[in-house]
Amino acid sequence: MGPLGWLLDAQVHVAGSPVLVREIVGNVFGLASALLGLRRLVWAWPVGMIGNALLFTVFLGGVFATPQAHDLYGQAGRQVFFFAVSVYGWWRWSRNQRGGAAEQPAVTPRWATGRERLGLLAAAAVGTAAGYPVLAALGSWGPLPDAWILVGSLLATYGMARGWVEFWLIWIAVDAVGVPLLLRGHYYPSAAMYLVYGAFCVWGLVAWWRTSRASQPAPTSIPPTYSEAVA
Repeated sequence: MGPLGWLLDAQVHVAGSPVLVREIVGNVFGLASALLGLRRLVWAWPVGMIGNALLFTVFLGGVFATPQAHDLYGQAGRQVFFFAVSVYGWWRWSRNQRGGAAEQPAVTPRWATGRERLGLLAAAAVGTAAGYPVLAALGSWGPLPDAWILVGSLLATYGMARGWVEFWLIWIAVDAVGVPLLLRGHYYPSAAMYLVYGAFCVWGLVAWWRTSRASQPAPTSIPPTYSEAVA
């Protein structure tokens, strides 16, 4: 058995249940991508794409051999969308960094404008409402939370590509829904990683928030008028 065959078939046991090694490895790549994203390094995107490819095979138990009996189509589908959005993020950050050193941050964090926030809220509501019946019809296990995890994850990834501080808040909301869903489905490594992501996202939110404040231009003082100067 070669390395690829071993990665596809290898299992370990957690709390008496079989768990795929590729689920663990995929989540490790996801965490590495998040750490690189916190530092605003371009490598966050290709590293995350490797994790997306591995986790796609994990959540489609009906196609790939998995010990779980539940197909999470939203979780699987988001890996595909992640991959596509990551191509955009990779291109955008690479363009921002063009001419600079590879270890330099590729994006300057900022809070989204009021209009951009309304767009995020509208997309979250419409996307979740549209995704729920589709995932339910496909037979996804837990279609409503699965729909929000799918939509919220895409919005968070897009927000990261744009450099919006709010993307950390969206990830926290995704993790809050994802942990109980994955625990009920016996996807223990992914559930544990969601808990780690939740704590990490709080850290990332604080770090990007501070950076966004530090990068704001200092207010310029208005010179006094002639009458004020001689008063």
